[in-house]
Amino acid sequence: MNRTVDPIWSVQERDTAAEQALASELGAPMLLAMALVQRSITDAESADHFLNPKIDDFHDPALLPDYELAAKEILGARERGERIFVHGDYDVDGVTAAALLGRFLEKIGCRVDVHVPHRMKEGYGIHHRAIDDAKQRGAKLFLTCDCGISAFDQIDAAREAGMRVVVTDHHAVGPKLPQAHAVVNPHRSDSKYPFPALSGAGVVLKLCAGLARDVGLNLDSFYGAFLDLAVLGTVADVMPLVGENRVIASLGLKRLADSKKPGIRALLRQSGIQEKAATGFKAHHISFGLGPRLNAAGRLDDAALSLDLLLERDETKAATLAGQIESLNSQRRSEQDQIAEEAVTLIENEELYRNPAIVVAREGWHHGLIGIVASRIVDQYHRPAFVITLDRESNEARGSARSIPGFHIADALRELSDLASGGGHEMAGGFSLEAKSVEAFAESLVELARRRIPAEAFAKRIPVDAEVAPSEAGFEAALQLRRLEPFGEGNPEPLLLVRNVEFTQIVPTRNPDHPQVMLRAEGVAPLRCPAFSLGARLSQESSGMRADVLVRVVVDEWRGTTQHKWHIRDYRPAEIP
Repeated sequence: MNRTVDPIWSVQERDTAAEQALASELGAPMLLAMALVQRSITDAESADHFLNPKIDDFHDPALLPDYELAAKEILGARERGERIFVHGDYDVDGVTAAALLGRFLEKIGCRVDVHVPHRMKEGYGIHHRAIDDAKQRGAKLFLTCDCGISAFDQIDAAREAGMRVVVTDHHAVGPKLPQAHAVVNPHRSDSKYPFPALSGAGVVLKLCAGLARDVGLNLDSFYGAFLDLAVLGTVADVMPLVGENRVIASLGLKRLADSKKPGIRALLRQSGIQEKAATGFKAHHISFGLGPRLNAAGRLDDAALSLDLLLERDETKAATLAGQIESLNSQRRSEQDQIAEEAVTLIENEELYRNPAIVVAREGWHHGLIGIVASRIVDQYHRPAFVITLDRESNEARGSARSIPGFHIADALRELSDLASGGGHEMAGGFSLEAKSVEAFAESLVELARRRIPAEAFAKRIPVDAEVAPSEAGFEAALQLRRLEPFGEGNPEPLLLVRNVEFTQIVPTRNPDHPQVMLRAEGVAPLRCPAFSLGARLSQESSGMRADVLVRVVVDEWRGTTQHKWHIRDYRPAEIP
């Protein structure tokens, strides 16, 4: 039996006075006012900016650090007819940033080559072979996106090869900067840019917006042409959907629906997402649909396939590329599920779930997929997970790690640098080591986690926006809550606690993991509620039980019909006074 952790419900207190004042100002239901107040939005002006994002909300691109230097280098190369070599990354953010930059520079008359690295052959960041390639192509400007901030040796090598270098990146900045001619990164300590949390594609979008203005292009037209790429990178890279990212996501999802790019249109058709999003694109269509497909090429084959798709201008060729990516995504899902099943079997058989950190290793696991499996293990067991693929013949092992709050992956890898080399950030990282050292690494890591992670950190917490009366979560309130979209990191869909409801019937579906619950609560009409991933627990319950439930209040639209529903996220026997 798989071990899971009973979650703790962390219910926020309500500020009723602030809710009432905001609801009165907006003429909106209390539930919408509550959700805004819980997001620290307490006045009508701030609420209007949040609920109605527009292009005018974008900050001035010239505030980006080194913007003027970067613009001088890029536009100077254009005027001189020099070749520009754009270097991206192999994930969705890096690929969309590279595609956006390549398309825009070509549009304003630049000579451009666009490259993204091969995960297996080049690895993360800038490989020296890419610098050699740029030099052989005659590039005079080496322009990075979504990478480069820590590529000190590679930037020096590019300069020694006779190229000027502009770095655009959004990753954390260390104590020193690379010796590039311009470093555009809103995380720089000297940055005056008001919103640092842009994705790599977001940084490129804003840089190109400034260039578009400098060369006299209409900014509305510019954003209309490139927000579809920017939203893909922003959402897929799990950036917080607040501030400028909210503008990118809200407007970008609309542009995605009627994108003129053959590659995006072909991917929407091939994946079936075009039909699923008939009533409007949501962020989850990227997170769980388009993003994994674009990532599949980089995980199993070559990210250049996804880049080619996004750059393609021919409909027929785009359809062929989209078909290849769909095939790779099917393979990715199959292999990923198999690895996850094998990893969970190891965890259960060896009782690794008893450890404060879980380390699993096996030969033959695809390196491009073990990070996803590590995330699944963290979700299931709520412990840091280190998943390692072995090649005993060459004595090589490569791993990917994901964590929980309270255990810093990069710090842990630094502390174990005598056994493994790697890096990352607080919640994720990658590493390599000798295959013969895996057992010693696992023992040292578990001991380190035992010292570092307090016992309370292993209890999974579910953040709950508020406790509400059933009557507050009706149809009109559900409609109003949709104004908070797009939902995602930093702006989760509201999760509400409703107490003492009755489960009048538990209805199995074709998928036993996801039954439906016929529910009765005071002040609302009887509801038919999907209960995702709760099938095993609900199979043990009886009709008529009274429960406290965590729900998301939604309006489902399907084939012309509209239904008000509560999606049940979790439940407990009712606490009846």
